Amino acid sequence: MSQHPATSEVRVHIDQQKYHSPTPTTGSALYALGKVDSGQELFREVHGDHEDEPIENGSGIIHLHEDEHFHSGKPKTYTVYVNGQAKTILTKRASYEEIVKLAFPNPINGQNIRYTVGYEDGPPVNPSGSLMPGHKVKVKDGMIFNVTPTDKS
Repeated sequence: MSQHPATSEVRVHIDQQKYHSPTPTTGSALYALGKVDSGQELFREVHGDHEDEPIENGSGIIHLHEDEHFHSGKPKTYTVYVNGQAKTILTKRASYEEIVKLAFPNPINGQNIRYTVGYEDGPPVNPSGSLMPGHKVKVKDGMIFNVTPTDKS
């Protein structure tokens, strides 16, 4: 008996064109199936008052449903200010590590160096606060991040 998961084929719509795809599949297979142009991102349409879900162009497993709809487009970018400098973020959520790297592309050396990340002018879900290592925060255009290195000695 085979240990491989069962696959089936479903009809999906990418940029208003009908396709048939096995499910589960991968993001890269959906990009190829829909002939998504370079520089474009693929989005899974969602119902209600929610933003469409971006599909990563990679090997991650994606489970499809019959007659599901996808569309391609330019990815949304966010302009934020990190230590007073305008920076571009390509995702709706940014991690502590990403913000620190934007502030200090060449990190300060030292075992005891820690960074404090504060933010303000964020979206209603997180208008201001501190960002801790390993955590993410939702971003919006014009959001302000202040990153300060400290020597924990």
